Amino acid sequence: MANSSSITHFLLLPFPGTRQLQLLHFCLFLATYLAALMGNVLIITTIAWDHHLHTPMYFFLLNLALTDLGAISTTVPKSMANSLRNIRDISYSGCAAQLFFFLFFISAEYFLLTTMSYDRYVAICRPLHYETLLGSRVCLHMAAAVWACGALYALLHTVNTFSLPLCQGNAVHQFFCEMPQILKLSCSSSYLREFWLILLSACLLFVCFVFIVVSYVQIFRAVLRIPSQQGRHKAFATCLPHLAVVSLFLTTAIFANLKPSSISSPSLDLVVSVLYSVVPPAMNPLIYSLRNQELKAALSKQIPGCFQKQ
Repeated sequence: MANSSSITHFLLLPFPGTRQLQLLHFCLFLATYLAALMGNVLIITTIAWDHHLHTPMYFFLLNLALTDLGAISTTVPKSMANSLRNIRDISYSGCAAQLFFFLFFISAEYFLLTTMSYDRYVAICRPLHYETLLGSRVCLHMAAAVWACGALYALLHTVNTFSLPLCQGNAVHQFFCEMPQILKLSCSSSYLREFWLILLSACLLFVCFVFIVVSYVQIFRAVLRIPSQQGRHKAFATCLPHLAVVSLFLTTAIFANLKPSSISSPSLDLVVSVLYSVVPPAMNPLIYSLRNQELKAALSKQIPGCFQKQ
């Protein structure tokens, strides 16, 4: 039995099968990572350079693209490198850093999605007060609070997780250093030290979830009162991409963390972790670019022929 003081590295979950299957995993992850990289970088550069998009909604979208880029860059490149080299090692400090940055970007994304729901609520339900309630200074303060809360959340969980004695070996049954998998390596008597922090985090995430739901209830009520069909369509067009991103993020994350242990298996855990850590960063740019006419127009200026009207 190993303890945390004697562990110098962790063993990540290997992708089973032949060398050809490992290379296939590398190619699939590489394609997904390049798609996420290209899509999010395009959104970031387009919003940064097009002055027509210098509004609160696109400012928060730029921050969302940064969190997506950071989250997928924390996990996927290391997994690709391991598959290519046919190894599964990650250093102790590397594992701690990977856990911190993954929690940082994922939690910041969730807080950011909550902030974006408030932006849509003010834009549709209180349009006359939009510039007052969401001025440039307010948006900067909100974004800074999102990043600071994400960093604090990640730091607390990382410090608590790696301060627990690890008595169950060093094999992490996941393709990256995921907190639930590391907690499984801890001694059962010390596991309760993390319980109250997890409970507090669950309450905080639930409050954010309720805020998002209440915001969209008010938004839909306001949209349905708009007399013109064109006005309702325009309002829905600015909300549905955000709602789709929230739904994709929450459904995959909730299933990953609350699925019954009776159906848990290494293969299922791997698929679920890919769904919530890899798929959303790759899909979010596509979701926003398909429904947002202003963003499509700005992208078409950067890439001639892109999103041309049929």
